[in-house]
Amino acid sequence: MFIGLLGKANVGKSTFFSAATETTVAIGNYPFTTIEPNVGVTHVKTKCACKHFGITHQNPSCLDGVRLVPVKIIDVAGLVPGAHEGKGLGNKFLDDARQADVLIHVVDVAGTTDIQGQPVPPGTHNPLEDVEFVENEFNQWFKQILMREWQKLLKEILQKTATLVEGITRRFSGLGVKEFEVSDILKETGLGMKKPTEWSEDDITLFVTKLRKKTKPVLIAANKADLCKDLSIIDKIKENHVVTCSAESEFLLRKAAKVGLIKYISGDSSFVISNESTINPQQKQALDLVKTVLTKIHTTGVQEAINHAVFDVLKFITVYPVEDETKLSNKDGVVLPDARLLPVGSTAKDLAGTIHADLAKGFLHAIDAKTKQRISGDHTLKDGDVIKIISAMSRG
Repeated sequence: MFIGLLGKANVGKSTFFSAATETTVAIGNYPFTTIEPNVGVTHVKTKCACKHFGITHQNPSCLDGVRLVPVKIIDVAGLVPGAHEGKGLGNKFLDDARQADVLIHVVDVAGTTDIQGQPVPPGTHNPLEDVEFVENEFNQWFKQILMREWQKLLKEILQKTATLVEGITRRFSGLGVKEFEVSDILKETGLGMKKPTEWSEDDITLFVTKLRKKTKPVLIAANKADLCKDLSIIDKIKENHVVTCSAESEFLLRKAAKVGLIKYISGDSSFVISNESTINPQQKQALDLVKTVLTKIHTTGVQEAINHAVFDVLKFITVYPVEDETKLSNKDGVVLPDARLLPVGSTAKDLAGTIHADLAKGFLHAIDAKTKQRISGDHTLKDGDVIKIISAMSRG
């Protein structure tokens, strides 16, 4: 599962990436700071299964009952209007974004950058324009993919060598679009009841827009909120998923925590200075500024955005595979050694497949460690389940 980080130049996208992954990438106030995509690993935070069993364990991925589950994240080149036509680094940007299951669009909500990503006085650019142009670029990209072989698709349907669902899915296979997703959109729009030869330009636009929203959903990270004079602008963003952010504050807190200056876990609404005597005046000033930011927006929003993208937008759940359902451990005795993120509706056999293809191939049954009951391969898993897989085949 991949999170894609997108946005125009100079909105704090690379800072968001560095804060989320605790790495350092090129951070500069000029277009195309990021030319090659940076791929890293971040984490979602969720309640650890150890809480259900009332146990403690030494897994470093569990912090006081909060489980950190790794997620891949990709930060790609800055986007400009006309990317779908190849402007800027458009073609490369869209190709890199193709890998993502969900997209976090970092927006400069303080309006300190124009539509091209050039610095302007705070509040002089309307961030709503950025939301609209990025949405439009992705919708136009989807439309281009569909229209590229539209006449060929119509011919296939006429000759009955493919159904409408099969033909459209094939065109979007490179984006990981599934037949059921195409079918759902055709039903939702009513276009499945209409001959594709009769589709109007508006019909095509409606279809690709709905398909893009379903298969490449976008969460808005309203960044630079600490610099925004009027946060009510966030309420005007029409997207269902919006999180207020200050990536720079998160970046500073992560760095300070890493060197031991403070105690802080990403997503917390506060931090504690480890030792006042070790903080120099410049560090104290910076941390005081971050305290002001946290008072204004509660958290830095970076962890919240990642969690929201995975759990609320994609609707994934967390499941814990174990080899010993009594000790809740693997063969080496490590308690709750692994946590897997799966789409809601996933089955026990789906879980087996994420561990190793052979486990799924030889799947016999599974055991729910919470209920101690045997479950079948088509049993739907729930968030927080702890599962042992019984298979006729080993992991190979």
